[in-house]
Amino acid sequence: MTDDAARPVRKEINRNPRRNSSRLSSVTTAIHLLKTFTEEDQALGISELAKRLKVAKSTVHRLAGALLDEGLLQQETETGRYGLGVGLFGLGSLVRSRLDVTIESKTILNVLREKTQENVRLAVLERQNVVFLHDFESPQTLRLRSATGQLKPAFCTAEGLCLLAGLRTPELEKFLQYPMPARAPNTITDKDDFLKAVRQVKRRGHAFEDETCDEGTRCLAAPIYNAEGRLVASVGVAGPRVRIKKAMVPKLAPIVIEAANEISQRMGYVRRQPIYV
Repeated sequence: MTDDAARPVRKEINRNPRRNSSRLSSVTTAIHLLKTFTEEDQALGISELAKRLKVAKSTVHRLAGALLDEGLLQQETETGRYGLGVGLFGLGSLVRSRLDVTIESKTILNVLREKTQENVRLAVLERQNVVFLHDFESPQTLRLRSATGQLKPAFCTAEGLCLLAGLRTPELEKFLQYPMPARAPNTITDKDDFLKAVRQVKRRGHAFEDETCDEGTRCLAAPIYNAEGRLVASVGVAGPRVRIKKAMVPKLAPIVIEAANEISQRMGYVRRQPIYV
């Protein structure tokens, strides 16, 4: 027996099994399907899509049906051809709002930092968290560390409470299915207390964070609305507890709300009753 014959057969190991899975392949094909449509080719049939994607017609038909159900595709009644659906417009609007609010808010946030001498943050909701698109650091020696791009739990931050107050009832109920672990001395972990805090935000027009996310930190935040009246972001002023006193809230709240309103106006918002459901 030769050495080669005695040597065990070596199997190829798929180091990333998800990469070649049928599920991931279907998702990739669905994405490519959506990208096939252009300004020149706004409506395409199953045969043409299959030819361009180099996949079977049955595969295109199945994926097109799923995308049609989700509103990402629409189908012409007379020809049966497919085109991009209005569901994509809604997704695009969300992306545009995020980009717009980042651009439109920068100058206003810098002015707010000068007025308050504290960290000024712009936050948007990212699933169960808030992400800071801007975090302008306080000019004072004792200050919070700047955390642009950082994620924090939405349920225990002032910016997060503002954003959660804008959710529709089914979305808020879904959010409540996730745990709310204690992070700081005053973290709200009871769901009824949390809902009470959300109602206070709706009534007062701002949220106050008192060592609910990080020990020794306080923050006051206000909501930002887009042209459709949807709550899309929030602006917060955060700093150490020794400097942001509870007695300062009545004076600080109008300043933060004014900045949030100014950003909302630049987003095309015309002040009216906020959309809460």
